[in-house]
Amino acid sequence: MALVPTQQLTAAGLTPTYAAAANGDTLVPDDRTSLRLRNSTGSIITGSITGVAPCSQGGTHNRPFSVPANGDVEVPTGPATQFAGVNGQAAITYSTPTGLTRAVVRI
Repeated sequence: MALVPTQQLTAAGLTPTYAAAANGDTLVPDDRTSLRLRNSTGSIITGSITGVAPCSQGGTHNRPFSVPANGDVEVPTGPATQFAGVNGQAAITYSTPTGLTRAVVRI
């Protein structure tokens, strides 16, 4: 598994650095962090952040996302209590990482 580094938004702003997505990506989730995804292909790419603990309603849920063809999406990563595993990281899955770049940004 490869931990995607978290980039911190500052008062001066931030131009996030995107890198190629890969199977096995992980991130450190919290309520102020988002996963930003860009798709350079002509097809929709789907995926999810894997849930590991029950939500307030008692069920364990993944956080699904869909990145439009030649588009981008921003996905919230928290709460950490629902998505962080024992190592403090959350797993990200993609239908395909081909043509997909990602950045993790904390505000």
